[in-house]
Amino acid sequence: MKTLLTLLAISLLMPLASIHAAESTPAKPNIIYILCDDLGYGDVQCLNPQRGKIKTPNLDKLASQGMTFTDAHSGSSVCTPTRYGLLTGRYAWRSRLQHGVLDGYVEPLIAADRLTVPGLLRQQGYHTACIGKWHLGFTIEGADKKGGGKGKGKGKGEGAPLGAITHNGPVTRGFDEFFGFHHARMIKSVFENDHVAEILEPVDMLPRLAQRATQHIAERAKAGQPFFLYFPLNSPHTPIVPSKAWQGKSGLGDYGDYVMETDWAIGEVLAAIDQAGIASNTLVIATSDNGCSPAAGTDKLEAQGHFPSAQYRGYKADIWDGGHRVAFFVRWPDHVQAGSQCAQLICHTDLMATCADILGTKLPDNAGEDSVSILPALNGKEIPASREAVVHHSISGRFAVRQGNWKLELCPGSGGWGKPGDAEAKKQGLPDVQLYDLSKDIGETKNVQVEHPDIVAKLTKVLEQQVTNGRSTPGPAQKNDAEITVKKPNTKAPQE
Repeated sequence: MKTLLTLLAISLLMPLASIHAAESTPAKPNIIYILCDDLGYGDVQCLNPQRGKIKTPNLDKLASQGMTFTDAHSGSSVCTPTRYGLLTGRYAWRSRLQHGVLDGYVEPLIAADRLTVPGLLRQQGYHTACIGKWHLGFTIEGADKKGGGKGKGKGKGEGAPLGAITHNGPVTRGFDEFFGFHHARMIKSVFENDHVAEILEPVDMLPRLAQRATQHIAERAKAGQPFFLYFPLNSPHTPIVPSKAWQGKSGLGDYGDYVMETDWAIGEVLAAIDQAGIASNTLVIATSDNGCSPAAGTDKLEAQGHFPSAQYRGYKADIWDGGHRVAFFVRWPDHVQAGSQCAQLICHTDLMATCADILGTKLPDNAGEDSVSILPALNGKEIPASREAVVHHSISGRFAVRQGNWKLELCPGSGGWGKPGDAEAKKQGLPDVQLYDLSKDIGETKNVQVEHPDIVAKLTKVLEQQVTNGRSTPGPAQKNDAEITVKKPNTKAPQE
């Protein structure tokens, strides 16, 4: 009788034990990374309520549902290098790309043997997909770097024809699926994995990407496998082409309309997550690859009372914070406190280490060299000081290094397209370096390098050490792919 009662008790307790084990070991979360293109920090209404005039209800709602990072930065103030850093956890200036962006169909910037975020997640059983803009290089079979296209003007490239094939696209860099285009000058050619499957007009690209992303989420939710969706939008980058339904909505011209349509696309993705019933176990990050571009007509926007960089100086391409401080929202129900804010310094390169931390796996020594997990911050804690400083980079390859409230910029001007440029700043007699105390001067208006030569020397040494070590995080030294010049001559910034 006692034996029978004992067996009965064990059988009753077993389901409870199984439930407890499931609660203590959460399932692998789906991860969706939404990357806007040239969206300014101040373009998001909730981040710039006084000087922002564009309505962004979906991003504002996302902020209310999760955590807003107010000191988040892209790895560069322009496109290609930011995307490299995001997907590899390594600063792009360690690669062959020392300034500017990739143009045309060229050899991939990410080496074939380098671990990427999607590659890491595939090792952990994830399905991985990229839907949107790539801009990290791939070649077209039997074609020159223009892919056989006729367009030569900025934003007017025809790209590759239907059926054109690439053998080194995103599906060779860790992704199971790719649906999208290369970059703004090749925007019409839509690739399905390794070939051009559609030809679209630029105005149709954003709605098409949104439709494909929502379809993908619905399909993956039914598959019962954790998934990673990298969703890099084409907007609000040039060509600035809001679709008919959004034209005139903002009252600020095409750029304001396009920002609103971008916000709509993000809302479509968030709605698809909710409709699929996977919101509770889906980590969503929405951000931008750099600041707003002057091509948006920033002077006119400011005259209308809208400041795309909010209180920060500069725009896309610049070394000042307006070039690389970005909106950054994280939603992860039951893990991230709704409506919370975090002022800790983070960078796009941190995605790889964060994913590894979430999954409890260790990165190889030669991967994620500049990546720090932000998981502690998501849990409301301090991020361990495993990276001494964050390095910023402008379109002309000018460096800045940020440590605490101090920011050192190794150039006399903007390092980009802002005024004065470096050559002009030098003509004006401005010093070769800029040092700002952001706790007192968030707009980077007063250069205090003369008053603090010790800080200049200290931060210069920190930067040089990070360059020499081939990494900014603890671990064995690694090799950079090219020789790196920390202090560059004052040349005119290249165009994108």
